[in-house]
Amino acid sequence: MALSIDAMSQQPVNQDASPEAKELLKFIYAQSGNGTLTGQHSYPLYSDIYMERVENFTGSHPVVFGQDFGYSKANSLDGINFRQRTIDNAIKWHQKGAIITLMWHAVPPNCKENFTIWKGEHGIQSKLSDKEWADLFTEGTEINNNWKSQVDVIAFYLRQLRDEHIPVIWRPYHEMNGDWFWWGYNPDNYRKLYRMLYDRLTNYHKINNLLWVFNANELGSVNVKPYDDFYPGDNYIDILATDIYSSEYKGKDYDLLLKLGKGKPIAWGEVGKLPTPDIIKQQPKWVWFMCWSEFIDSND
Repeated sequence: MALSIDAMSQQPVNQDASPEAKELLKFIYAQSGNGTLTGQHSYPLYSDIYMERVENFTGSHPVVFGQDFGYSKANSLDGINFRQRTIDNAIKWHQKGAIITLMWHAVPPNCKENFTIWKGEHGIQSKLSDKEWADLFTEGTEINNNWKSQVDVIAFYLRQLRDEHIPVIWRPYHEMNGDWFWWGYNPDNYRKLYRMLYDRLTNYHKINNLLWVFNANELGSVNVKPYDDFYPGDNYIDILATDIYSSEYKGKDYDLLLKLGKGKPIAWGEVGKLPTPDIIKQQPKWVWFMCWSEFIDSND
């Protein structure tokens, strides 16, 4: 039976998406305008402690469980040695009924992961030169091969969730319209990088349990560029999101993401202060919000 136009528009951008990914996206579309799901992130070092804290306090766990693959030295806040535990947590919370969203503060492909720092010459907030960007997009260069190796490691972990039939809301290279991460602030480079990652995970590794998120930073902050400058294209994005830490929840972010997505679902990828019921009522199409780790302790 042929799909209706509406049903076709709700299919994942990956034509080979798993049945579970298709069902999750269908649920997300149905949720839009009918209520905003709660979510909670936990630092890799702290395992799923923040999810458990919310569950112990309220009597129920957040609907969305979020975690990061990490990038830094072992046993630090975002230590790469916690990646298997992230996967184990994702399986655990999926079994408890949660939706899984994962991200990756990817290290610059001109350095190694286990001693990467937040700032500095080779930190997450460092910059690639024009030549390094050109080499990154050139097949067979050292930096290109290094980037592939880093992605292939992440694919190993994502494959475990694929094989467990667990869909993942995947939001790589977030806050790209700000100037603080190495992958950000240059629209042309970012769009190429995002598409390259999509191709590597989808077409090379066959990681078909992912829903792909374009996750920007709220507008109005210092050194933040417009959303549409960075949008990789409708063929690469299932969901659009933005991160809100100003607590202002401007209607402009809501309106512009809805316009850019042309009917695709939108979400608050990360928040500090939780949105109030009045804000959710005024902006009803946000599908979920995810409170960032320790920020839950500063919310009333």
